[in-house]
Amino acid sequence: MKPVEIKHPQRVIDELLRFIRKVMNEPEICEKAKEIARRHSGKANAAQLIAEELSATTNVNIPIEHSDADRLFLEVLQELVKDEKALY
Repeated sequence: MKPVEIKHPQRVIDELLRFIRKVMNEPEICEKAKEIARRHSGKANAAQLIAEELSATTNVNIPIEHSDADRLFLEVLQELVKDEKALY
């Protein structure tokens, strides 16, 4: 997702801020999210698989219909995993 594709930037920012607060209160979510992303990285429907497993195993809820913020988070998460692989 490119920033110009975001339709409601303030809503996206608000959603991401709520998510960041949740991660700051429960930092284990970050590592769990990266573990899940590593498992599904490279699969055709990786974003959906990551969202489903993250929703099932943490208190992060990513609905089936992903919002712009959800898509942005999933994209960043997959890029983090991709960058990790590039380092090795």
